[in-house]
Amino acid sequence: MNAPLPDVPEVRVVGLPLLTSGFDLVERLGLPMHLKVHGPLEPMAGEALAGLAEQIELRGRGGAGFPFARKLRSVAEAAIRRGVRPVVVVNGSEDEPACRKDTVLLNRAPHLVLDGALLAAEALGARTLVIGVTRDSTEASMRTALAERGLGNRRGAALRARVQRNPVRMVTGESSALVRSADGGPPLPPGRKARTSDSGVGGAPTLLSNAETFAQLAVAARIGADRYCRTGLRDEPGTVLLTLSGAVARPMVVEVPTGVPLLYVLQLAGAPALPQGVLTGGYHGKWLDSVAAHEAVVSRAALDACGGALGAGAILPIGESTCPLGESLRVARWLAGESAGQCGPCHLGLPAAARGLADVLDGGGPTALEALREVTRAVKRRGACKHPDGTAAFLESTIAAFTDDLAAHVLGGGCGRPVLGVLPLQAETPRGEAPSGRRLAVDWTLCQGHGLCADIVPELLQLGPDGFPSVAEAAVPRYSEARAARAVRCCPALALRIEEDPKAASKQRPALPAALPPGRGRRALGSGRQ
Repeated sequence: MNAPLPDVPEVRVVGLPLLTSGFDLVERLGLPMHLKVHGPLEPMAGEALAGLAEQIELRGRGGAGFPFARKLRSVAEAAIRRGVRPVVVVNGSEDEPACRKDTVLLNRAPHLVLDGALLAAEALGARTLVIGVTRDSTEASMRTALAERGLGNRRGAALRARVQRNPVRMVTGESSALVRSADGGPPLPPGRKARTSDSGVGGAPTLLSNAETFAQLAVAARIGADRYCRTGLRDEPGTVLLTLSGAVARPMVVEVPTGVPLLYVLQLAGAPALPQGVLTGGYHGKWLDSVAAHEAVVSRAALDACGGALGAGAILPIGESTCPLGESLRVARWLAGESAGQCGPCHLGLPAAARGLADVLDGGGPTALEALREVTRAVKRRGACKHPDGTAAFLESTIAAFTDDLAAHVLGGGCGRPVLGVLPLQAETPRGEAPSGRRLAVDWTLCQGHGLCADIVPELLQLGPDGFPSVAEAAVPRYSEARAARAVRCCPALALRIEEDPKAASKQRPALPAALPPGRGRRALGSGRQ
């Protein structure tokens, strides 16, 4: 089985480093070392900053690839039109098991990310900066970085900056989920389409982009567009950060100029000489077969042209010894489990799609394959967020990339290869996802179907067709404890209560010895004295 990636894996660079400058000197660039390596940074006016982003063709590096200059101008126009101060949000919620590039930046070069965010905040006249993270290491690093700069969430400060910690979940990194959590709500998509550039944190126009995007902006502002564009391709200049895992000898994050052959990057990480396939863009990405992988180069346009995707920058090759459909089934099941549980296409459609792929592998024949295609089509463009769309794209790509294996499973007895589990998944429940040992219970004798509980804790309670909660009790993970308590307080009928979960308590409680050691009875009873 492929071991889970550490928060900060090995970091390599092809050519001259831009984002990773100084990584060969220290493990983490604190503010003094950051200034020694990168030098000071002068503020820029809004239009000048937008012009710089246009010159270097800067697009969001979180997966969607939206032009940064267009987003910056949209936020500025909305703020001027409404006469309000905008907000800047750094999305460091990197929750895919196969992605670590943003986590590496936040841990090792936090001030480079802050430089880009503060540049944008100064240009827009923003007075609020929010940094969304989901890991202990990134939370600690960014809190330290803010303290090094004397920034905090103090009332009356020229810029109020804070770190927003959310649980490690695939949907947490969705922009609307991050905005919702920054406003004190659950870290889940709200279920309605809204542009953050019009209405984001606190209802204000919000510039939200991921950590690498802000770091790229800071590098370009220091060295200028001309020098920045000397690296990489003419139409996609600069470098990109990639996370390499899967069937590789050395999982790593690597900074490469655009235009570098994908095969070279794979060899750098010790991938198989003839990979059976390469998953590009992460678990919402697309598969390349071995021929396309040998011809591809690292760039958004080039990968799109050959059927791949740059996406979140994750590259995962698999070798000939594993079943690619079985590997994809493991990922599909994990993606289905990452559903926010708020809409039918996600809550019902994704598990159905995973079961459909399992039916294909179990010899369900052409009928099972057609059923899989039908349910995959059904979830697209119907979800409360992009999670169903990304999962559907992954499944469609799996079917298209491994036609020989698909034929072996559909028409024969399977491909005959085991599933080695080379694609990394979450090994254990993260701290925030761990059960709290409590459960939220509904008293049916009091419940009147107001539905307020489903609005406050939709991850725990949903309403059934009759308008009443669909379950009588739900285990409360740690990240939902505060909202579960709020639901209890707000229930108009006083029909909710939080109680100890006997099942969780029995798992956590150590077994009592058959007899107490002599002389230790009072201490065991809690006196604290021998």
